[in-house]
Amino acid sequence: MKQIKAVSIWQNGQNVQAIYLKAGVQTDNLSTFASFFYFLLDADFNTLTSGLVEITGEDYDKYETNPYAWDFISKGLKLTITGDYVPPVVETPIETPSEEIITE
Repeated sequence: MKQIKAVSIWQNGQNVQAIYLKAGVQTDNLSTFASFFYFLLDADFNTLTSGLVEITGEDYDKYETNPYAWDFISKGLKLTITGDYVPPVVETPIETPSEEIITE
């Protein structure tokens, strides 16, 4: 998942900001064609829109890495990737040591 420059998506009578792009390979014949599914998500990870992006021809021939696929998908959707999604750090509470002394 990637962070993107916010884009407005009309949903349920209001503009909602999509700030995440989620994508993956739907189909790849390993020769001439691949299709990628994508989802544009809001800050709460709700899907605002989704679809497919297809890659063929010379573009498919250049498709050898995930960064190329991300660039291809974002350009096809006219989006600007601003960074990788980094999940929030969940802090683990520190346990207080027991006052109990154990002797053998």
